[in-house]
Amino acid sequence: MIHFLTWYLTLTILGALTFPLVYRLFPKFADRGYSLSRAAGMLVWGYAFWMLTSLGIAQNNIGGLMLGLAFLIGLSLWASQKGGGLRSPLSWLKANLRLIFTVEILFLLSFALIALLRAANPEALGTEKPMELAFINAILRSPTFPPRDPWLSGYAISYYHFGFIMTAMLAKLTATAGSLAFNLMTALVFALSAIGAYGILYNLQITDFRLQTLDSRLQTLDSRHQTLDDSPRHSRFNFHYSALLAPLFLLLISNFEGFLAIIHQYKFFWPSGSSKFNFWIWLDMKELSQDPATLTPIPERFWWWWRASRVIQDYDLLGNFRETIDEFPFFSFLLGDLHPHVLSMPFALLAIAVALNIFLGGWRGETKILTFRFHLKPLGLFSVALILGGLAFLNTWDILIAAALIATAYLFSRIHEDGWSWSRLEDFIYFGLLTGIAAILLYLPFYLGFASQAGGILPNLINPTRGAHLWVMFGTLLLPIFFWMIYLWRSEKTPVNWRSGFALALGLPLFLWLFSWLIAWGISRVNPGLTMPFLDSQNLSSLGELFTAATPRRLETIAGALTLLFVTGGSLSLLWNPHLSSARGRGTDSPLVSREELGGGSSASFILLLILLGSLLVLAPEYFYLRDNFGTRMNTIFKFYYQAWLLWSLAAAYGAASLLQKLRGGWDRVHRIGLALLLIAGLIYPVFGVISKTDSFSSPADWTLDGAAHITRSNPDEAAAIAWLQSAPDGIVLEAVGGSYTGYARISTNSGLPTLLGWPGHEAQWRGGYAEMGSRQKDIEMIYTTSDWDTTKAFLDHYQVRYVVVGLLEKSTYHVDETKFQHFLEPVFSQGATTIYLVP
Repeated sequence: MIHFLTWYLTLTILGALTFPLVYRLFPKFADRGYSLSRAAGMLVWGYAFWMLTSLGIAQNNIGGLMLGLAFLIGLSLWASQKGGGLRSPLSWLKANLRLIFTVEILFLLSFALIALLRAANPEALGTEKPMELAFINAILRSPTFPPRDPWLSGYAISYYHFGFIMTAMLAKLTATAGSLAFNLMTALVFALSAIGAYGILYNLQITDFRLQTLDSRLQTLDSRHQTLDDSPRHSRFNFHYSALLAPLFLLLISNFEGFLAIIHQYKFFWPSGSSKFNFWIWLDMKELSQDPATLTPIPERFWWWWRASRVIQDYDLLGNFRETIDEFPFFSFLLGDLHPHVLSMPFALLAIAVALNIFLGGWRGETKILTFRFHLKPLGLFSVALILGGLAFLNTWDILIAAALIATAYLFSRIHEDGWSWSRLEDFIYFGLLTGIAAILLYLPFYLGFASQAGGILPNLINPTRGAHLWVMFGTLLLPIFFWMIYLWRSEKTPVNWRSGFALALGLPLFLWLFSWLIAWGISRVNPGLTMPFLDSQNLSSLGELFTAATPRRLETIAGALTLLFVTGGSLSLLWNPHLSSARGRGTDSPLVSREELGGGSSASFILLLILLGSLLVLAPEYFYLRDNFGTRMNTIFKFYYQAWLLWSLAAAYGAASLLQKLRGGWDRVHRIGLALLLIAGLIYPVFGVISKTDSFSSPADWTLDGAAHITRSNPDEAAAIAWLQSAPDGIVLEAVGGSYTGYARISTNSGLPTLLGWPGHEAQWRGGYAEMGSRQKDIEMIYTTSDWDTTKAFLDHYQVRYVVVGLLEKSTYHVDETKFQHFLEPVFSQGATTIYLVP
């Protein structure tokens, strides 16, 4: 409990220290960036600490943390002085107490909710959790940066690890063990994402209110004495509550798999005779295709909730199953995996907020660099580069969509300001190049030591996504999005360019399909060694035969293509309307809001932009995937769908909130009932998933946030050895080596000391191959098994090993010859079956 409170207070103070800075950064936001202040503070503080430590100016200790924090405080003081002092932010705080209260309550409850969930099943065990814990502990014990790779001694981490640095920062500042920080950071990311999403939707709604007020020219206020902030309280009061839909859709609403699992458990739609149509066989989702053995309120099969992250079903041309991953936020928090795609969520929302600020006319000004003129103030350009570079460091995949969104927002702001011309594309390209180069330069030390398994793109020729699976995955978001777009078209009488929108939406997948085959043909010519093994695996002899066999699959899965066509075409058709993308032409200065105060485009057009970019993310893996160690589109689906969920969840929340405020009469009742049913279906998974994962919170006496507590219960000897190493002098540890997702590398993972080799498969993914590992795995086996001390000593000296661990895992993995250790090395720790030997 004390660590939970310490983290909560630390983040609250950090948000307060950062608010003067974000107040200046987000002038177009009704909340002036208050909901984003904690995430912004983490980013700036983390960047300053990491850069100062990487340059050798600071050390990885409390002094270095304080120096980085001083940098953040200095920026806030500078921002407040530039804005006329602290009086203006303080005045805003006093005038917006209801908003502040809502954000603070939402943050505390969200933080507590996931902390409680993690306390009921805290183990940093299974899936990727040991890797994540290993990074946190390794960073805590690295004297400087780049931090040491815990599973490959002598090397730095070759992975996007900024989120783990932030976790270690908080752990070091609050004197929290890494195993506790693991679960507290999971809860913190959830809470930061909740208030970030809330703030974005709140600001969008206030922007709508301003535009509606401008359009209607309300005469109820004295134009010479009153402003928007004095407008009727009930409108703003509703926004405080309707904005809660954003964290609801982003973090709690889940895909339809949970709903399907429950009705499947009760045998709904399961035919009594084999000759009848079987919905579940047609749906084809693994366990759901099987007849449930027993009727229980919750599925009893092991980890039934896991199936929600494996909705998309891929098969090769011979019918062999190919696994894909289609994770979504609540699954991540239920699983408790602190992976980079989770750690980056609050900062991805910060990037969306930056795009929205630019879209609304924020940072408008001019910056001249060499012969190029950019229509943003230098502060805006620096902010864009800082957040883009930070996202690449947090989760490299996120930079693609963030850069596209921010650059497009800049393009729209330029169109709004000066109208459309082909020179706007020049602005777009120059802006993208400048911010991209600046983002790389700001985080250059990271790129100098970074390697990746990604090796270009490959065409996806045989695995289009079925419409049924696409709707199970995204239906809870697509339904509100479609309803809102229909309303926008029919009820608001929005001019729609159907012809251009759907022509482009139809032409894009056709182009991607043709381009994918062109790439396949090029690969077959340039690198037949890559093409022939694939053709052989499908019992085919030529690319022509592959084309003949694969093309009908596109027609068989036409529902998925049509779904994406309507999403892409609908958003493009509505977005093409100049009245949506610009406030220009709406009239002269309003008695409530001046044109200069109003700024850029409307909320609806920004939401349509999010919908469009989300559809492109889902569309891309239909035709291409990134080449990696997996050899399929599994990882591409995983990364792209996760980002699409982020964008579409905000759009769904905005659409639902907009209809709740605008619909009247019978349609309002129909919408509210439909929304209620949708929310129930989408919340079935989190409710029953939590019950299953925590065993109904049945053992409160065992609750803890310590992710390593299971070691003390299952193997107290090793727990004591790890505790001894945590306070022992620095050094390299020798322990048994084994496969990924196993109990191997447990000593380095929990002690923070580097080992010779942890999970070889993961190291190969991080480094794009096995070159750095060399013969370490065989050498480790030789050290444990040989009886020749000279050979052993040579290896120990070569790898600079300081601690040799001999425990139950080493003895079960190798035929350990412990006699040589006993004779030549000093046992510095011994308890039960575990001994640690010190190498002189």
